[in-house]
Amino acid sequence: MSGFLRHPLVLLAVALIVLPWVALATGYTWSTATEIAIFAMVGLGYNLLLGYTGLLSFGHGLFFGFAAYSTVLTQVHWFPNSLLLPLVCALLFATGLGAAVGFFALRRRGVYFSLLTLAFTALAFYVAFRWTELTGGENGLSGLKRRALLGLELDDERRFYIVVGLIVLAVAALLWRVVHSPLGSVLIAIRENEQRARFAGYPVMRYKLAAFTLSSAVTGLAGALFAYLKLFVSADLVHPTFSGEILAMTIFGGMGNFLGPPLGALTYLTFRNVVSSYTEAWQFWFGLLFIAFILFSPLGLVGLGERLLAPFRRKQEQAAAMAARLAPQSGLEVPAFLRDAPAGGGVLVSCSAVTKRFGSFTAVDRVDLEIGHRRLHALIGPNGAGKTTLFNIVSGMFPPDQGEVRLEGLRLDGLPAEAVTARGLARSFQITSLFPALTIWEHLRLGVQARAPQRFNAIVRTESLEAVNAQTGALVKFLGLEGVEHVPAADLSYGGQRLVEIGVALAAKPRALLLDEPLAGLAAAERERITGLIRSLTPHMGVLLVEHDIDRVFAIADQVTVMNEGRVLVEGNPETVRNNAEVQRVYIGGGRHAIPRESRDGADAGAPLLTLGGVNTYYGKSHILHDVSFEVRSSEVVALLGRNGAGKSSTFKSILGLVPPRTGSVTFDGSLISGKTPEQIARLGIGLVPQGRRLFSGLTVQENLR
Repeated sequence: MSGFLRHPLVLLAVALIVLPWVALATGYTWSTATEIAIFAMVGLGYNLLLGYTGLLSFGHGLFFGFAAYSTVLTQVHWFPNSLLLPLVCALLFATGLGAAVGFFALRRRGVYFSLLTLAFTALAFYVAFRWTELTGGENGLSGLKRRALLGLELDDERRFYIVVGLIVLAVAALLWRVVHSPLGSVLIAIRENEQRARFAGYPVMRYKLAAFTLSSAVTGLAGALFAYLKLFVSADLVHPTFSGEILAMTIFGGMGNFLGPPLGALTYLTFRNVVSSYTEAWQFWFGLLFIAFILFSPLGLVGLGERLLAPFRRKQEQAAAMAARLAPQSGLEVPAFLRDAPAGGGVLVSCSAVTKRFGSFTAVDRVDLEIGHRRLHALIGPNGAGKTTLFNIVSGMFPPDQGEVRLEGLRLDGLPAEAVTARGLARSFQITSLFPALTIWEHLRLGVQARAPQRFNAIVRTESLEAVNAQTGALVKFLGLEGVEHVPAADLSYGGQRLVEIGVALAAKPRALLLDEPLAGLAAAERERITGLIRSLTPHMGVLLVEHDIDRVFAIADQVTVMNEGRVLVEGNPETVRNNAEVQRVYIGGGRHAIPRESRDGADAGAPLLTLGGVNTYYGKSHILHDVSFEVRSSEVVALLGRNGAGKSSTFKSILGLVPPRTGSVTFDGSLISGKTPEQIARLGIGLVPQGRRLFSGLTVQENLR
């Protein structure tokens, strides 16, 4: 029973019942309560876009205001005796307008999308303010009447509030169903990591347009109700500052939380009504309050409440418990949905003369590659050889400049990533790419759901998709994650995140699986676990593996291709490649131009210039550097060697303050620097030549040096 009472829809219903009585008790009216209820609906609709999809719009006043205008115009000119028909027309108009604006605005991302919505709103305000014959210009439009609805006269403020309250509750129930549907789960994934959502198999643009259109429709419906409340419409409702108020309410209450924006609307309107009775500068004081929340509680009122309650809540299982599940396991059966792929032979994936250039630099140069059915094909080579670029071409991140990529004879090159995944080719990423706020279960279910017919359904609950949930459960068991499947990805160790990353790719039921350095940065037990998992998959699908652990590659691969400087150097079975002289030269040098060791007088003398003492560095919960200690003296050259993922770059980052050590010390020239910022450390005289190109590309050589 207590769970029922805490349900957001129940809480909202109780709030709508109590709201008018609180308003009356504090000297306000039924109309005040109605206005709060209407703006609670606006917050719910806008939250679908900002809080759940991660799209910041500065233009929702456009849909609110134009729907209000539509209500007046349709009643005055077409349906003078109806309340419902103008309301329906306004809803349809806002929906169509939202789809049209979204179609154009969503062609750009980030700040450009936001600026486009602002531009549309500014244009709309100009039209509303200047088109006097239609909108009344600065005088606005009046003449709207609250006609009877189903025989119920709505001139009475109490009756009108009840109707508005029921509509708000119905819209809230619809939106609650949407955010807990397959469509809603994808919207949240897009908010967390749009690129990963694409590679999970979802056409992101289609989902974003659906969210934008539905959000616009809800906002427009609220605008129509607002017109019936005030019986007057003016251009102020379309002004960009009104869109800013909608944004402020949503953020202030707590975006991403279902009841946050209604709470924000209540707080904002109450603050305005109370403070404006004492001073005309109420917006100044709200601005100060808003700044304080942005600085100290970015998640708004709901976030503040969660922070206050956090000490009293039971914490989820953390990284230490996760590590126990990453120990080597054997005997785990590959899920049936991964085993029922049709038997195949011959070539699964083929690359023919694939070439990719970045400016004048050729990253991949006429590469031919064939991956067989149920074969583990390793792609190795030194850093910068072009392996990841080839991976990105094959998986659809970007097209080749020349050449073809085929999966079982069908062209893949030029297809978007989601289409490549749908064809049966899935990938993991070199740097883990997950949805931080989602749990392990939600990650894997998203991948499985991408293949389900209901993947775009906005009504059915995700928990009701029996086949999807059954396959998700089987995948959780196969990965050895039972018991921690409800832990958010952000709380996992690096090894746990890597395992989930592979799981998301497997959920797509691929015929070809591409793994980009899945063992990089893992502890020994974690490497054994992932290696065993890869071995168990090979009898059921083709695997292309990029990895720098050469010994492990030679132990598990059926075929090995070595790349160097963008080209295929050699290809063959592991033994052939291991003994190839060119491969040995690329990895360890040919020894034909040995450099003699130079002895420099005084190189070993004097006090240490740079000292690391017991440095321990973490990336989140991943322990990267373990008690690292060494010294560098003046005039001394110290080489830091190790394979990929050993911690070399992390050591540099710890020295430079880019990733400060959690424990231990770093001293330079006798002074402790481990607590200083990177710019302070640089000014002391420590320079870094980074692994990749880190230049100011828009500046000249002289300007870079200066």
